[in-house]
Amino acid sequence: MISANNVTLRLGKKALFEDVNIKFTEGNCYGLIGANGAGKSTFLKILSGELDTTNGDIAMTPGQRLSVLEQDHFKYDDYTVMDTVILGNKRLYEIMKEKDAIYAKEDFSDEDGIRASELEAEFAEMDGWEAESNAAMLLNGLGIDTELHYTMMKDLNGSLKVKVLLAKALFGNPDILLLDEPTNHLDMDAISWLEEFLINFENTVIVVSHDRYFLNKVCTHTADIDYGKIQLYAGNYDFWYESSQLLIKQMKEANKKKEEKIRELQEFISRFSANASKSKQATSRKRALEKIELDEIKPSSRKYPYIDFRPDREIGNEVLTVEGISKTIDGVKVLDNISFILGHDDKVAFVGGNELAKTTLFKILMGEMDPDEGSYKWGVTTSQAYFPKDSTKEFDNDLTITDWLMGYSPVKDVTYVRGFLGRMLFPGEDGIKKVKVLSGGEKVRCLLSKMMISGANILILDEPTNHLDMESITALNNGLIKFPGVILFSSHDHQFVETTANRIMEILPDGSMIDKITTYDEYLANDEMARKRFVYTADREEDDN
Repeated sequence: MISANNVTLRLGKKALFEDVNIKFTEGNCYGLIGANGAGKSTFLKILSGELDTTNGDIAMTPGQRLSVLEQDHFKYDDYTVMDTVILGNKRLYEIMKEKDAIYAKEDFSDEDGIRASELEAEFAEMDGWEAESNAAMLLNGLGIDTELHYTMMKDLNGSLKVKVLLAKALFGNPDILLLDEPTNHLDMDAISWLEEFLINFENTVIVVSHDRYFLNKVCTHTADIDYGKIQLYAGNYDFWYESSQLLIKQMKEANKKKEEKIRELQEFISRFSANASKSKQATSRKRALEKIELDEIKPSSRKYPYIDFRPDREIGNEVLTVEGISKTIDGVKVLDNISFILGHDDKVAFVGGNELAKTTLFKILMGEMDPDEGSYKWGVTTSQAYFPKDSTKEFDNDLTITDWLMGYSPVKDVTYVRGFLGRMLFPGEDGIKKVKVLSGGEKVRCLLSKMMISGANILILDEPTNHLDMESITALNNGLIKFPGVILFSSHDHQFVETTANRIMEILPDGSMIDKITTYDEYLANDEMARKRFVYTADREEDDN
């Protein structure tokens, strides 16, 4: 068990947390959620002892071991993969190294023998003889092949290092496990394995994630950070969302009834306060009026952009015909004879691990790249808006946000343009910020503003959820569900794909394609091999948190 007792953290004059009291108990998995900047990662650092509180303290059951998912990918470059994982239990690792050093001595003394005996007893008590096999099971489960287990960490790529650090955090059955964005850079198999691991984990887990599907799958409780306080809910992310919305609704309805009662009492008092025969009743009503208190309903610190794609014209029956498109890049055939026809109700998710193939196809369809073979034809009633995976060129200029969006607006009016920016959380003076200094999440919101202002009836989006916080992902998700036109998109967000797409196209490693009219979950359920093929890129973008 770990708890925060009257915890306050001040950064300068600002209180990030104020008098927080919360207890995390054994056998539960807690999803720590909140708006960007609310302090999710900071609170994990407070729990781990990495950050000191201004007031209050963190209490942990004596003798329990806490483990943290570390973010420094270079910290263990001088260690082997196996040693890095076993370092997850530092005491066990120290015993192993001290034992090895003693047994390597040429002049082995009686004192060495006594010390070795003590270490062996402690080693056995900590299941030391199973350490390497347990570490190997974690590594294999996360998709790191056995031949890499004794490789030096510095020789691994970024995504493999992330998996090793995750295995390190999980190693040795820690009593308390703190995970900050554990699914970043993981492929689908690794995420699925981690979900099952955490579902079956019997100790305490506290996890920060922007992946709604993951939180719904593993969490027994949700801890919501808002206005420097943490409110605990029993249930997963969806349960929290429904519960929090219901609570606000109930408080508003209760206040409405109280306001009606206040008006009735005020009306009675004003009518009869001067009437001698009614004066006692009026006085009684005054006392009753004084006792009525309206519930304080604080608006959430979360900010949801308003995302609404409205096509300027209805789409016709002829949408898109693709015939035999092939493309080779750097000697690798990423698209091989791709053919399909889109209907006017299609919302297509392009899935699978072939990231370059998806981006290449989108670029070809938008005229940014020519195919080596084949052709495509858009219907005459169609208009396209495109969200590129790499938007660097879009923002490599000295324009303000307002001027940048004005360049894409059919209506050259500042008020009209700023209306779109306001919906996307760029109010007032934010419009004069230079686009080149925007954060990743702000750039994404700018691109979505550009798509909305275009009035296109076909949307092409290449990983639009990268860099977005959970509120913006939810808003985009809802906007695409409502959109009456055609969508072609790719995303690593399971729930985003499942709730948006009605057709799945998987581009295979050899460049060929599987095309099925179905939901994402049905596709995975009916094709077990699909899960094995979905190995996502090592350079998956991190959320902007």
